Amino acid sequence: MSSRDLILGRVRRALADAPPDATPYEEAVDRSYLREHGRRTPAQTVDLLAENLADYRAIVHRVDAGELPMLIMRLLAERGSASVLVPPGLPQGWMAAADPTLVHDRAVSTARSLDEVDSVVTGCALAIAETGTIVLDGGPDQGRRRITLIPDHHICVVRVPDQVVASVPAAMERIDPVRPLTWISGPSATSDIELDRVEGVHGPRTLEVVLVSGD
Repeated sequence: MSSRDLILGRVRRALADAPPDATPYEEAVDRSYLREHGRRTPAQTVDLLAENLADYRAIVHRVDAGELPMLIMRLLAERGSASVLVPPGLPQGWMAAADPTLVHDRAVSTARSLDEVDSVVTGCALAIAETGTIVLDGGPDQGRRRITLIPDHHICVVRVPDQVVASVPAAMERIDPVRPLTWISGPSATSDIELDRVEGVHGPRTLEVVLVSGD
């Protein structure tokens, strides 16, 4: 008897008492756990997000919607970016003042060609204040997951307060679990056994988050 047969046999024995049409999702899930730590106004929740993003070594900017194009232009110029990767549904106005060449992600784009791009600019699905996390779901203003993992510099725009939630449970109520989710807490980083931190190992070395208020 193979290992596979042994494992499947144990599973069948464990399920012997279950009704034939039962599924693991039929039992009600207890939701009495603490959903967020303290009560905050929307403005306080955004402040907490900014604080926790900075703790994760993301660079945080706060602007009104009308200032966004000029800020993006300045951030790209300061980095010396000559090319910028943009998802297909990025609002056109965001890049209106930027000078670099816009590179559109296509099915034929290779990892090598994406690695040659200096920066990427995207929106997000939402942001979680208590954990300082940005969530991407592959929406039109975010594009495919790979365009935010390969370039070394990522500018991510968060509309506040509409796209900011307080906690992970609140986030789970607003996201679609079948979409390609990417959860980002600061720039890509890892540490060796001596806890020497190295950034940019499996994603952007620099993450800049722009918190945009207003329409």
